[in-house]
Amino acid sequence: MEVNKDRQSSTEENVPPSWGITIGGYCRHCQKDHRLEAGPARQACLDLMTNLRVHQRIDFQVPPHQSNPLCRTDYLFGEARGKMFGALVGRDELGREKIFYAFSGQYNGLWSVADWVEPVFDTAAFVNVTEDGEREVKRLTREIRRLSPQSDRRKELVQKRRRLSRQLMQQIHGLYRVTNFRGAGELLTDIFNGENGPPTGTGDCCAPKLLQHAALHKIVPVGLAEFYWGKENASRSRQHGFFYPSCATKCEPILGFFLCGLESDV
Repeated sequence: MEVNKDRQSSTEENVPPSWGITIGGYCRHCQKDHRLEAGPARQACLDLMTNLRVHQRIDFQVPPHQSNPLCRTDYLFGEARGKMFGALVGRDELGREKIFYAFSGQYNGLWSVADWVEPVFDTAAFVNVTEDGEREVKRLTREIRRLSPQSDRRKELVQKRRRLSRQLMQQIHGLYRVTNFRGAGELLTDIFNGENGPPTGTGDCCAPKLLQHAALHKIVPVGLAEFYWGKENASRSRQHGFFYPSCATKCEPILGFFLCGLESDV
């Protein structure tokens, strides 16, 4: 989602002190640590909170009669629990302020919602890759549940499902080709700073989505911030309306690459 500079102002009351932290990580390619402060993105997030609270849907830029029921925010306060949202503030090649918004992962089954930034992969290709594979994994799961735990056939099917899941994840990761501010493009698996490869969901959080969008559209970021909206998560590590840093397990190992080249632009 992009909004213009003349946005509605929001109050900063009751905002947790954690909202000013930076995002970033180590880039193996240039062997440097890159960071980006929240800066003006804090206010952009507050404005987004106001819209979520007032409109109670994420497609608030369309008239109510055109709204998608799947975009309602009551979804975030039920069994699905809440979700991270983020804002990036940057400047285009003419120096004009640009603001973009993102949500983490899918929203109520939707990868794409109008006026929000897209995932870092092609969603049509994702469907093509996962549709048949996930159907087969679910079929094997149903068959496994019908068999005795001591059954040799069950053990065989468990191994088959494990191999299929691993192959499917490799195919999915192959769709994640990302670009940084040097104009360099890499597969997510090649830039992940971890011994066992990227965990499920790596690249689907707000910060990677926003930075990829900015890099592709030649927007120079001047601030990025993320907050949690909805029912607290199962581990109670995320609370409604609080700002948080990008996650350490999935985002920090890749954000250094995403931010590489930004210093020279700034």
